[in-house]
Amino acid sequence: MAGSNSGSRAGPAVTIIMGSLSDREVGELAIKIFRELGISYIWRVASAHRTPEKVEEIMENSDSKVFIGIAGMAAHLPGVMASHTIQPVIAVPVSGPMKGLDALLSTVQMPPGIPVATVGVDRGDNAALLAAEILALQDVGLAVKLKEYRKMMKVKVQAQDEKLRKG
Repeated sequence: MAGSNSGSRAGPAVTIIMGSLSDREVGELAIKIFRELGISYIWRVASAHRTPEKVEEIMENSDSKVFIGIAGMAAHLPGVMASHTIQPVIAVPVSGPMKGLDALLSTVQMPPGIPVATVGVDRGDNAALLAAEILALQDVGLAVKLKEYRKMMKVKVQAQDEKLRKG
């Protein structure tokens, strides 16, 4: 399964790999942000345990600048992804039988030398925003879009406060 949003780069700026299609809802949170910000992406399904050769092939053939690994339970996928690149890898632990604690601990306890950034459980949106911040280090236009996105969030909260105070 692959979907993409075209951008100005030769290939997608971000590659998302989900451990299974059941992680799609979390991945869609990231896709929504990428579409809003005009960031090119591709998303795939590959398992660190069931299709490790596919993970390796995706990683070694990608020219993406940032990677996002979305997985639950043992959640080894982001670590395996990181072992195949020196580009940033962002882990999104997915909730499951242990409410995502197992996946969270799997992603934050990487061994020395193979770091993985980890966002909150089921926070595909935060992974996309972190990826956008990394990309914005070399893209002034994207940095401007991120600042506007933050302003929009501020306006929404202020509107909610106003609505609450008015009853």
